Amino acid sequence: MLKLTSKIRKETGRGVEDIREAGFTPAVLYGPGIKNLNLAVNAKELEKIYGEAGQSSLVSLEVADSKEKYMILINDIKRDGVTEKILHVDLYQPDLTKEIEADIELVFIGESSAVKESGGTLVKNMTELTVKGMPQRLPREIKVNIETLTDFEKSILVKDLVLPEGVKALKNPDEIVALAVPVEKIEEELEKPIEEKVDDVVKIEKEKKEEAEGEEVEEKKSERK
Repeated sequence: MLKLTSKIRKETGRGVEDIREAGFTPAVLYGPGIKNLNLAVNAKELEKIYGEAGQSSLVSLEVADSKEKYMILINDIKRDGVTEKILHVDLYQPDLTKEIEADIELVFIGESSAVKESGGTLVKNMTELTVKGMPQRLPREIKVNIETLTDFEKSILVKDLVLPEGVKALKNPDEIVALAVPVEKIEEELEKPIEEKVDDVVKIEKEKKEEAEGEEVEEKKSERK
């Protein structure tokens, strides 16, 4: 299991900038049954572990000068909009006896012959899947093998995805995850909104014309009076 080390921090507010300059990232540990703790974690270590664990894999958290160890999820991170450096992180210790919900990234692997050989386009209807399960069973990612898309009649459904034992998808089992479609069908779909917009414009112009004609008739009636 991945391990993340930390230390108690007293700095808050503007004082956390000193922590960042020293190579640490301000963090807050929280969860059911524990007292919130302000922590500092090694910035480089955090980036490495977050890259491997994501937000759905449990990480063992150690706090310096403390005998306590926590099983946490990297629940939320805040990055600098320019440098992409992690500015703050929330560390959440879930109740390990209860199921939780999490969004798991879908990773598409393999090659589809419908795309490679028949010139189709791979359409991904979702890039993550919401699941429910015990925290210790949640996967880092869910692999989607697109090699099963051998022609344009086939598709990959939610029920086709392989999930760890005890983890269930919170989506319609028959919802499409991915499929390969002919290029001409993509072009048709792209054209549809344009046609709808043209129809709307024609309709609006027609309404305006009828309205103007109505006003003109009313003006003529007034002139006759």
